[in-house]
Formats: sequence, structure tokens, C-alpha cells
Amino acid sequence: MTTAILAILMFVVALLYASVGHAGASGYLAVMGLFGVAPSVMKPTALALNILVASVGSYKFWRAGYFSWKLFWPFALTSIPFAFIGGSLTLSTSTYKAVVGLVLLYSAVRLFTTARLVIDRPVKQPTLWLSLLVGVIIGLLSGLTGVGGGIFLSPLILMMSWAEPKPTAAVAALFILFNSMAGLLGHWSNITGLPAQIPFWGAAVLIGGWIGAEFGSKHMTNTGIRQLLAVVLVLAGVKMIVEVL
Repeated sequence: MTTAILAILMFVVALLYASVGHAGASGYLAVMGLFGVAPSVMKPTALALNILVASVGSYKFWRAGYFSWKLFWPFALTSIPFAFIGGSLTLSTSTYKAVVGLVLLYSAVRLFTTARLVIDRPVKQPTLWLSLLVGVIIGLLSGLTGVGGGIFLSPLILMMSWAEPKPTAAVAALFILFNSMAGLLGHWSNITGLPAQIPFWGAAVLIGGWIGAEFGSKHMTNTGIRQLLAVVLVLAGVKMIVEVL
């Protein structure tokens, strides 16, 4: 029963996140945290599911013509190796819960505050050094916590007017894919095994991600969806931090 409930929730997370170019790692962490999944399992599972959904999202947004290589490559150049480094680091259970809890709360704030954000300034390309620095920070954090980094990159791109919403989603999807693969490879030696239920969860997120990416690549982001996701992330983030206290 728990496996089925988690599969349904992960389907919903993948559908909602994929509609904005994300893969759902912070949502999967939230769901697993609410159901008491072991921290040692949460990180590799979230990264594995992220790879599936980010692959679909990257394809959908690329096919729709929104991907910008010029915007993407500086972020990816530094984020990929640092995601690998972050993935190779192992935190204690209490530290991991505290870090992930804070990441979830931060993600919730960013989702909520940028839900109605509209580009009303001319789009401008970020400087090279700033893109490389952003890649380092987001890559390390994504590998360390088991998220793909899109939850940090997308709001930043929108706030800085580096791209409009759909190109932002397209860049974030591929960014998440590469970071998730690097983070999982870096964490590989520490993985004792993925949960037996992952085929069910994988199928659920693939279906949800396909539907969400199809919708997101052809329609604007739904403000209510982001606000609802923010509520879920707050609940899970608070739960994990309270467990540490």
C-alpha cells in the first residue's frame, strides 16, 4: 500500500515539476521524507528518478525549440564536476536531514515567490565568470543533497532576466539531467542498493514527466501549481528539520 501511495504521489510530483522544466528531486525527497524513507536511500533514489524525468523534459523542450546552448554551457561546465564531487560526499543522518530540510524550505520560498514572476526587462546574457561561479555552487549543492539544481537555477535565471520562462525551463531540464547523472556517479561507491520499489516509482515518474513536459513545452507555467508545490515542500522541510532538533 505504501509503495502504491508513493508511486501516485511521485507521479503527481513528476507531472507538476516537468511542466516547468524541473525533474522533481526536491518533491521526491519531500514525499520520501514524509513517509520516513531512510536518508541513505533518499539521495540515490531521487537522483535516479530525476534522470528519467529530466531526459523526457530535455527532449520535449528541445523539440519545441526553446533550448539555448549559449545560456546552458557555462553553467554546465562547472556544475557537472562539482555535482560529482558533492555526490561523493557522505553526510551524517542528522546533518543530511538538516541540509535537505533547509533546501526544501528554500525551494518552497523560491517556487512561491517566483510563481507570478514575469520578465518585464530586456533579456540579457550573464557574464561568463558569473555563470561559471553559479555552476560551481549549484553543482556542489545538487550533488550533496540529491537534487538536480534546477530548483535553484530557474528562479535565478528569471530574476536576473537571463531568459524568458520557456527557454529557462529548457535549459533547466538538461542542466538537471547532467547534474543528476554526475551526482549519482559520484555517490555510486556509497550506494548499498536502491529500493525494490524503484521500478514502480520509475514508471510513475516517467508517465507523469511525459505528460507534464508535453504540457509545459506548449503552455505557460501554472502559478497555482508552483504555490501548491511550495506548501508540500514546506511540510516536508519542517518535518526533517524537526526530526534533527
